[in-house]
Amino acid sequence: MSEVSRLRWRCRRGMKELDVVLTAWLDRHYSSASDAEKNEFLALLEMDDPDLAALLLGGQRSDIPERDRVVQRIRHSAAP
Repeated sequence: MSEVSRLRWRCRRGMKELDVVLTAWLDRHYSSASDAEKNEFLALLEMDDPDLAALLLGGQRSDIPERDRVVQRIRHSAAP
């Protein structure tokens, strides 16, 4: 199983909205992301759904600047 396939599986969450947002970024930007961005994306996947939803869907900001940049990119990639 490839790295992206494993990550796609990890993007499956308890909330459909998170599935859509995370998978969109994975498909569109992960391959061209910097190592730091990839690491922050992996850190986001480790979060509990309510905390992750607060960041990605609720407008909450991260205290970690690099993570906040990735969150902003993920939000932007999910915009219609």
